[in-house]
Amino acid sequence: MKQFAVIGLDNFGRRVLDELLEAECELLIIDKDEEVINLYKDRVMNAYIADVLNEETIRKVVPKTLDAAVVDLGDNIEASILVTNYLKKMGIQIVIVKAESRQHAEILELVGASRVVFPNKEAAKRITPLLLSSLIFSYLPISEDFIIAEIKVPAKYLGKTLLEINLRKMFGLNVIALRKEDTPSYTLFSPDHILKSDEIFLIGGREEDIISFAEVPLPEGKKGIKGFFKRFFSRSNKNGDK
Repeated sequence: MKQFAVIGLDNFGRRVLDELLEAECELLIIDKDEEVINLYKDRVMNAYIADVLNEETIRKVVPKTLDAAVVDLGDNIEASILVTNYLKKMGIQIVIVKAESRQHAEILELVGASRVVFPNKEAAKRITPLLLSSLIFSYLPISEDFIIAEIKVPAKYLGKTLLEINLRKMFGLNVIALRKEDTPSYTLFSPDHILKSDEIFLIGGREEDIISFAEVPLPEGKKGIKGFFKRFFSRSNKNGDK
């Protein structure tokens, strides 16, 4: 069974913890707030009220055999940098840390963070496509160049088969599965499946191709959400993105 530690139970740390509590894994939590620890102590393997700035404390309570650690110490930038450094020196391979700014993220990466997270920014990247297109139901960036999205069948393709519209040739997209709008369950499909108005594609492909297929209205010359919001995110990072 995998072992994870959540060090610091600010908003992001608690959201991660809530998700992990639904999985089969062993959890260790550390926070200086006794009230917060008490909310979770009966649901995890180990819970500690501790000052994480003390390296010796971290070494005593965090096992070196952890599969990963998540660090969210709120706006305490110094503490998150120190704890990340402590964990990497102990040999913890995967350390995921919430950053408060681009400068903070750069330092975290220097001391060994495996991944730096900007929760608000990442949430914005998932939400904005949903706002811009009524056809997009969910939007998940997997990497810089690959997106998985749920997209309702555009009206111009209704009554046609997947073979006829040939999304791979026309848009460079791969249809992974289909589902009815009123059910969460996906089903397999055949190339001669006739598309209906209540069906939703699960599609994988490049951002600009998904944006094109989902008929997202973008300013002229902008091929994707990334380009459309580039200036906004650059400005946010300079101001201290969370």
